[in-house]
Amino acid sequence: MNSDTRAAVGDRIIVRGTRPGAARRDGEVVGLHHPDGSPPYDVRWSDTGRVTEYLPGPDAQIHHFRHEEDDRPSSAGRHPFAD
Repeated sequence: MNSDTRAAVGDRIIVRGTRPGAARRDGEVVGLHHPDGSPPYDVRWSDTGRVTEYLPGPDAQIHHFRHEEDDRPSSAGRHPFAD
């Protein structure tokens, strides 16, 4: 399995149409079926608000959501009241 197809809750899925005139869709991953983030996912689509099970194809891209906490240095091993 390609690591690019793994997702986490909160990631964004963008599906580009492969045929002329096909609409682009995007949605938010709201649920996972596997703990490692492999497909399929439950996606809430922005155009309809519906949640469906989705198995990404070659026309899909996953944009990974970064939490603000990811940018902060780790405080592991430090006392919570330390300077």
